[in-house]
Amino acid sequence: MTIKFKRFIKQYWILLLLISIKLILQYALVNPVYELHRDEFLYLNQADHLAFGYICVPPLMAVISKIVWLLGGGIFWIRLFPALFGALTIVFTWLIVESLGGSLFSKILASGAIVFSALMRINILYQPNSFDILAWTIIFYFLIKYIQSEKTKWLYYLAVIIAAGFYNKYNLVFLLAGLVIGFLFTDQRKIFAKPALWKAMIISLILLSPNIIWQVINHFPVFQHMKVLKHNQLDNNSSLGFLKSQIFFFLGSLPLTFGAIIAFIFFKPMKPFRFIGISFVSVITLFAFMKAKDYYAVGIYPVIIAFGSVYFDSILSKTWRFIVFPLLIGINLFMFLITLKVVYPLYTPTEIRQNAKAFERMGMLRWEDGKNHNLPQDFADMLGWHEMADKALAAFNTIPADERENTLVICFNYGQAGALNYFNRKKMPEAYAYNTDYIYWLPRIKKIKNILLVGKNPGQRVTGQFKNCNLISTVENSFARESGTEIYLLTGASDLFTLGFYNNVEERKKKLDIF
Repeated sequence: MTIKFKRFIKQYWILLLLISIKLILQYALVNPVYELHRDEFLYLNQADHLAFGYICVPPLMAVISKIVWLLGGGIFWIRLFPALFGALTIVFTWLIVESLGGSLFSKILASGAIVFSALMRINILYQPNSFDILAWTIIFYFLIKYIQSEKTKWLYYLAVIIAAGFYNKYNLVFLLAGLVIGFLFTDQRKIFAKPALWKAMIISLILLSPNIIWQVINHFPVFQHMKVLKHNQLDNNSSLGFLKSQIFFFLGSLPLTFGAIIAFIFFKPMKPFRFIGISFVSVITLFAFMKAKDYYAVGIYPVIIAFGSVYFDSILSKTWRFIVFPLLIGINLFMFLITLKVVYPLYTPTEIRQNAKAFERMGMLRWEDGKNHNLPQDFADMLGWHEMADKALAAFNTIPADERENTLVICFNYGQAGALNYFNRKKMPEAYAYNTDYIYWLPRIKKIKNILLVGKNPGQRVTGQFKNCNLISTVENSFARESGTEIYLLTGASDLFTLGFYNNVEERKKKLDIF
């Protein structure tokens, strides 16, 4: 070992231990009975259709998915990336405390609070949320370093991470809005007079220009997606419900959150960073007003927890640190342990039904439709996919070999299409759906002889154009959200049934509306 490496291990061995615990738990906290989530299938499918934009998310997830497939596409690699982003969030939380002059006590307190928090639950799923939280944390770290040093390099680093954050998830705009409000109401408004800030923002716009151009060319599908999201999901939420969830997400860290707020108001050494406290209040208020999903604001908490830890570190004597810090760490760990089997997919579906009251008390059975169901929505979305894919493949294999090339595989939603494409990759033609990004990916088929349909009976308008319409099988897993999904095989198409490749997306939608 070199001297530098030994020094690094000595200085950061506790951080490395926390990261190791984090990575191990991310795999251990999922019962093998659960499969991938419906959203994960879509993001993995995007790797086969790389573009500068998509209807539901920006393109970063597609690039990561391409890497996942290059590594083999297995569950291990799929779950590694959100776990890795979660681990890096711990690292930057530690670095924020370190940059503020916090002791080892406060570093352990802040980083431990992040390990045993809602991030553990979020980092299970292969979704944009994990990188979103990491990006927010890095943005605050770069801003802190800039304010401490006034070196313009931190603003240029900031430009890059802001661009990366937008390529991952557009709700970063709420953080930027909160930061602008925070700057305007504090002495840090002077940052707007710095030419380097505007140069950095121009760099961000240049980096983001491919996605912006894609949105313009495609008539800003992000707005249509947000409209549908609001109608189908956000309208079922409430501002009060959002605020209640914020408390439960970091229940064990409430003392640190309140400590940070007190520090921003009254603690003189924190005055240069008061804009962060105002940004925190602004972001929470904006999301509450929008009736946003409760996890949208999670990215604001690592920096708040870091400041709260440093505040307690600053006001407590060494003796009291030995008393208070283990107590605060213990509270976090205790809250994590008592919610472990309810918040995480550890129980089987049968065991969840046997303990339904515990899940209902925690609000875990409430879905985005505002109603209670048998399982937590995310858990129900992680069941039945392999069964569906196997039955679809069996149905496809009954088609004569010389007709398979002219067979269209169409599904009623993106989860079904993504699951078929994941499990049956290279075993059957790519499946498509008539929503989300699949309307851009329709195949170049001039004449369709057969259709393998996953969803429900499409009605006489479609079946009447085929000689045969047979219900082949049904998804039987009663716990799956897709329970009862039907698989049809339509064969012997009439000459009327064709599907061309349309450059106009609206024409594609119209063509698929027949289903």
